[in-house]
Amino acid sequence: MTALLPRIEIESAPQPTAAVIWLHGLGADGNDFAALVPELDLRNCPPIHFVFPHAPEMPVTVNAGYVMPAWYDILGADLVQRQDAAGIHRSAAAITALIEHEISRGIPAQRIVLAGFSQGSAMALHTGLRFPKRLAGIVALSGYLPLAESLAVERSFANTDTPILMCHGSMDPVVAPQRGEASRDRLIALGYAVQWHSYPMEHSVHPREVADISAFLAQVLTPKQ
Repeated sequence: MTALLPRIEIESAPQPTAAVIWLHGLGADGNDFAALVPELDLRNCPPIHFVFPHAPEMPVTVNAGYVMPAWYDILGADLVQRQDAAGIHRSAAAITALIEHEISRGIPAQRIVLAGFSQGSAMALHTGLRFPKRLAGIVALSGYLPLAESLAVERSFANTDTPILMCHGSMDPVVAPQRGEASRDRLIALGYAVQWHSYPMEHSVHPREVADISAFLAQVLTPKQ
């Protein structure tokens, strides 16, 4: 059995009945978004177990081979012409293990949200849409859909109606807005329910975005009457 990724864990309240697994971006670690939890408006959400895993360290080609936390190698600034499929699949397996761990702790898949920023956003989309059990939702911040050509064949039909929140900065110099928009359009063409929000920012998080994430979590994690 593969060891689970090291991680930070935060409970929004005792005895959580839902979970959010949040994947950081290139060069960061789980601390990057753990600090965002107090800023979220969770009044309309059930108690949540937040999990912020740390990606392994590896040389990153686009950064001159510098070793840093990364979910997969970035082979070029274009992001999609040459992709590290082996690295993406390896991290997807590690993230899947985290989801299964939450299920083993008593939180069903349909009460789990997979979220991510930038490279973590790419992994949230890749892993969540292929996961064999229905998830509550997917949050993709300032990212894109990796290995997009294989999604139609590899996707899990358990998650065809899983809500997806995509947020992007209109001035993002790292993941161009057009890359995010193309991913959104591909997902919509495949029948996914995508909520799209654009903000006047670069590669970061906007206050309105925090409010939109809060509303999305309440929407997908609040039990339906």
